[in-house]
Amino acid sequence: MTRELYQRMAELEREGRRFAVATVVRTSGSTPQVVGAKLVVDDLGRLTGTLGGGCVEADAVDEAKRILGEGGASLREYELTEDLAWDTGLVCGGTMWIDVEPGDRALEVAGRDFLGDVLAASGGGRPVALATLLEKKGKEVIPSGRLFVEDGGRVTGSVGDAALQERAVATAREVLRGGAARVVPLDEGGTQELLVEPVLSRPRLVIAGGGHVSLALARMAFLLDYEVTVIEDRAEYARRDRFVGAEVMHGNIAETLGSLDLAWNTFVVIATRGHKLDAHALRAAVRSSARYVGLLGSRRKTVLIAKMLAGEGVPQERIRAVHAPVGLDLGGRTPAEIALSILAELAVERYGGSARPLRIASDVLDRSLR
Repeated sequence: MTRELYQRMAELEREGRRFAVATVVRTSGSTPQVVGAKLVVDDLGRLTGTLGGGCVEADAVDEAKRILGEGGASLREYELTEDLAWDTGLVCGGTMWIDVEPGDRALEVAGRDFLGDVLAASGGGRPVALATLLEKKGKEVIPSGRLFVEDGGRVTGSVGDAALQERAVATAREVLRGGAARVVPLDEGGTQELLVEPVLSRPRLVIAGGGHVSLALARMAFLLDYEVTVIEDRAEYARRDRFVGAEVMHGNIAETLGSLDLAWNTFVVIATRGHKLDAHALRAAVRSSARYVGLLGSRRKTVLIAKMLAGEGVPQERIRAVHAPVGLDLGGRTPAEIALSILAELAVERYGGSARPLRIASDVLDRSLR
């Protein structure tokens, strides 16, 4: 959805229409949307994106319309109280801070509009990040500076003195590598936080092998908005009608994988029909820039292939970075269940989750029921 939002902003600019952008810049507790969620409201009242729905979103839309009419910007706190949550369906109990600003300021840093750069990043270019300093003054949260950070490159803008700038830039680059928006404290007192919003292309999943697990993996990956590429050397398995919507490449698996330009936001899963093919494919994958490489199979196979690659001189840190055996232990054994466990691990890699159950602790529930 992120790219669609930026495309919509560019479209509105070309049409000469005014619009406002509402962004969730901070959360506390359980909320219906995560940090970085955005909603674009144009001067005709048309909406693109979401802040989670309910009366919070409705109020943010009203605030956006007010700003379009009167000018300025605002950052509001929304406490999702029990009564509010029950009435609106947002049974969360947390707090959201939503920043609303005119569209011509939403991606402006140091007097320059970075919408074009953001569009390029979301379309496959090098990742970038927008970082906003948030200062807490009493109960207020105030935006106090902004940076535009390019992956491995220049930094535009300033958030304060040299020491604060250095911490902010380092933090923004670290979050950019993770790929998901986060708010990070910059001082021990908790008065300064940095909202970092990475912008990167749609994630790509490259599956080496076209068997039953690969088929289930490709189907599920579409629901999670991956671009899917399947590489298979057997013609009967490399049919496009088996992998509808995916890019299917028929040829030598290792050679084909090695020929691809695997950008940073690429996830590679090795799931061929044999140890030898797995080893050749893994050798090609670990030499790429892909952020995630996983190997399907047993622990014994993992050890054998790791030893072989180490003997060929592949750096140990790259071998250790391979997720093998791939996936989380969910207990399933069917191709679909194995695919689910793999995609669950990919989600942890993408979003930095803990993979722990969300279920409320028994002692907390016991106290609430007394």
